[in-house]
Amino acid sequence: MKMESEKFLRLRCSVKNYDWGCKGNISMVAKLIALNSGTVIDLDKPYAELWMGTHDSGPSFIQQSEGENGSLEYSQGVTLKSWISRNPSALGNGVLQKWGCDLPFLFKVLSVGKALSIQAHPDKELARQLHNAYPNVYKDDNHKPEMTLAITKFEALCGFISFEELKDVLWDVPEIAELVGTEYVDQYLRLNEEDEGEKGKPILQSIFTKLMSARNEQVSEVISKLRSRLDLQIQARELSDKEQLVLHLENQYPSDVGVISAFFLNYVKLNPGEALYLAANEPHAYLSGECIECMAASDNVVRAGLTPKMRDVQTLCSMLTYKQGLPEILQGIPMNPHIMRYIPPFDEFEVDSCALLKDRSTTFPAVMGPSLFLVTAGEGKIRATSSPPDEEPLNEGDVLFIPANRDISLTSVTNMQVYRAGVNGKILKPQ
Repeated sequence: MKMESEKFLRLRCSVKNYDWGCKGNISMVAKLIALNSGTVIDLDKPYAELWMGTHDSGPSFIQQSEGENGSLEYSQGVTLKSWISRNPSALGNGVLQKWGCDLPFLFKVLSVGKALSIQAHPDKELARQLHNAYPNVYKDDNHKPEMTLAITKFEALCGFISFEELKDVLWDVPEIAELVGTEYVDQYLRLNEEDEGEKGKPILQSIFTKLMSARNEQVSEVISKLRSRLDLQIQARELSDKEQLVLHLENQYPSDVGVISAFFLNYVKLNPGEALYLAANEPHAYLSGECIECMAASDNVVRAGLTPKMRDVQTLCSMLTYKQGLPEILQGIPMNPHIMRYIPPFDEFEVDSCALLKDRSTTFPAVMGPSLFLVTAGEGKIRATSSPPDEEPLNEGDVLFIPANRDISLTSVTNMQVYRAGVNGKILKPQ
């Protein structure tokens, strides 16, 4: 295959069946992977993540139209990554110069059936250190800033709550002092607003580190007390959203320190079409819902709670920024009547959401870097407008790689929803 002859490539993608995924037919990931690759859905199996891109842990493969009667056949063993290595100009000069011969981003769909771990992603320097020291755990040396765009209502824990809100929590949740001791708690409660940054941050770090490092037996005992107290109080008052969430997490992960750590983090509820971005070294945990996710091309995760997987508590507690306050919610920037663009403060990626009603058309202008397209609903037609005017069908579950400098036109046959991931346009503008 020569790049010059390719308007776009159809991809067969990878799926991850992590325990927290939605099961069987209720999972959008399951539905999409079945349509994308012919996978038979196991109704009892969780389908957590659809991976689109070149990461070695979940590569995409080239799909070729070479079957009888024009039917699609899969090219066994030809990964998108290997194709790009033979056709580097598909990335565009700007991407090649900055990141080399690979996609700098990883594109995903997540179907979250129960809470993911309390986690953070390392910055570049820490990622290199962790990969060198523990290559079997931290499998690459890249950072992993990421953005989540809600498809359904989506809930997450993200970043530390504000100074004043944390003081209220330390007053109202006595179980925290039982785990970390009253010394640090009293120190924080005595702080004034002007102490929030310089004096407050190290105390918050000490409290959170002591909490996450508590012995399992002590955590189990304290969570039992917390549950009993809230079960009693619910008879006299309506519990707060955070208190209800904590009880829900305790049902999913009994006696897990992550249950109590939820009190320290912002409880964020996204509506469809809203996006949340996460820089390196920020604590978070996705809780429920389905979303588009895009990130730098890495799979590095440092975990410390709400998980049966390996925990690296000391690394997580030492790497966090301990920045406090609500995260920014992106609403998207309208590019035309059909396309909204979500631009995080990261070089590696941006995401477009395209909603087309039946019998409508729109064009994605050519960009100087590569793109991945995903159809999550509906059917239509696609063509590269710089090529002869032949159209190809586009259906739910299709994933396409679009080389740099290709403009793409979509026409809907039914209502369609399409997402595009590409390199952040701010770094690809001509200098």
